[in-house]
Formats: sequence, C-alpha cells, structure tokens
Amino acid sequence: MDAVQEYIDAISPEHRPLFDRVHRLVLDAHPGAEMVIAYKMPTYVVGDRRLHVGVWRHGLSFYGWRADHDGGFTARHPELSSDKGTIRLPPAAAADITDEDLRGLVAGALDA
Repeated sequence: MDAVQEYIDAISPEHRPLFDRVHRLVLDAHPGAEMVIAYKMPTYVVGDRRLHVGVWRHGLSFYGWRADHDGGFTARHPELSSDKGTIRLPPAAAADITDEDLRGLVAGALDA
C-alpha cells in the first residue's frame, strides 16, 4: 500500500468525512491532481502548485497556499486562519461552510 493511502486509511472516523469532502472537491476541480506525501501529510500537486492537507486533533489544516491565492477564503473566515499561514478547519466549522466556498480555496491554491 502506498504512503498516501496508508495516511488516508489511518484518519479517524470523526475527521474522515471532512477529509473525503475536501478530497472530492479537489478532484472535481483537478481530476489529474497527483497526491503525494510531503511534510508527512497528503499533498495535492497540480503543475508547480501544492496544497497540503493535514489531519490533526482539531480537524483539517491547509498549508501551502499563498495568502493572495485562497479565493478570498480567509477574508470570509478570518477565525480559521492562523498567523502562520495555516487554515485550521474543525468539522463543526466546516458544517457551516459551503462546498462553493471550499472550491474557492482549492482553486486559489491550485489553479495556475
């Protein structure tokens, strides 16, 4: 089994639905996206763009996006953005965020 699948298989049941939701949105927008492990987490690769999606106790964290390429996500949800350029998305907060809003983040991070 490859490292990406091992990581996904080890995601806790409380966070797996949110990971699967983000995974689906990424692949809907970029069906050819490659998934690799980088910095010990799944990373979506499209050309020279990267979006790292780590699963932690709080939920998902997004890394690798530039502040000016987040589709306006952090402007709409400043409470989810850390001062270190990380978006921390707990499942409870994700329940109030539309797929369209998450698509904006994915597009901002991965579109050329």
